[in-house]
Amino acid sequence: VQLQASGGGLVQAGGSLKLSCAASGRTFSTYTMAWFRQAPGKVREFVAFIVRSGGGTFYADSVKGRFTISRDNGKNTVSLQMNSLKPEDTAVYYCAAGSTTSQNPNEYYSWGQGTQVTVSS
Repeated sequence: VQLQASGGGLVQAGGSLKLSCAASGRTFSTYTMAWFRQAPGKVREFVAFIVRSGGGTFYADSVKGRFTISRDNGKNTVSLQMNSLKPEDTAVYYCAAGSTTSQNPNEYYSWGQGTQVTVSS
């Protein structure tokens, strides 16, 4: 599956952004979808995943209650609604597809190109 992420930008602290990831192919609903992020000089960090049906989600503690992951299997898209953004959320955000529910980026084998999110204080 090929992934294309979009929706990043510059926002003030406390603001909101919605990231989207469009997938190609007819097997989108068979993948667990996840978002990761990577800040300069830091390792890639798990943000959230959503199971194949969309009926289950899991979040990193750092974003729980502020971010919401969702998917539309009819449109082959996964989204990340980010509210109450903080400067420490600044990173390049990546969508990823895998076959298991995991916080480990090595378990995901298809990655989008990344979209920059910058939160100013």
